Amino acid sequence: MAGDISGDVSNAVHPEPHGGELSQRLNWLRAGVLGANDGIVSTAGIVVGVAGATIERGPIATAGVAGLVAGAVSMALGEYVSVSSQRDSERAQLAKEKRELRETPREELEELTELYEQKGLSRETARQVAVELTAHDALAAHVDVELHLDPEELTSPWRAAAASAVSFVTGALLPLIAILATPTSWRVPVTVGVVLLALGLAGWISARLGGATPRRAVLRVVVGGALGLAVTYGIGWLIGGAVG
Repeated sequence: MAGDISGDVSNAVHPEPHGGELSQRLNWLRAGVLGANDGIVSTAGIVVGVAGATIERGPIATAGVAGLVAGAVSMALGEYVSVSSQRDSERAQLAKEKRELRETPREELEELTELYEQKGLSRETARQVAVELTAHDALAAHVDVELHLDPEELTSPWRAAAASAVSFVTGALLPLIAILATPTSWRVPVTVGVVLLALGLAGWISARLGGATPRRAVLRVVVGGALGLAVTYGIGWLIGGAVG
């Protein structure tokens, strides 16, 4: 019996990672997969389009590398601006909460009580919980229940920008290496095959992380990628023929 009790206590002390930390990791992984997907599609479209216009390796490599660098910079900058705006908003909310706790503590205690009532606690229990949490750390209590934030875990814009750039470059390297490392006559077919396989894998991972049906997600991204590559190759072939 004592063993059962100690086991229960041990489980309570070391809970399984089903909370915010796991959710945050999954969000980062999902964002990385989507960034890689963007790198695959955009760079593949560029190199296949140029390959439709010329068989020269130099223009294809130049266009591919330029697209990779430009795309990585664009992704990183966009993510940095977006996350910086979110971080500024979160900091403003924290500053506002600190001010309200300092200037109107009674009203804030009543607000916290009502929030716990809305979660299903009785008035008496909600009041007791609010009083004890306020005595321990009033800001942490309000931030957790009211704003759903962790002051120590605000998203870093630099980390987000770096992750976005790295994931984009990782995806972009696949079609670039495939088209440059393949003999001229096989460049486009091999690149298309590599890209569609990579897109299918990215779609499957995204679906699994999001709890969606993998088959539908894979089909959607593969068909979309194939159509995009066909269009870019056709445009490159038409423009190359017209200019030539």
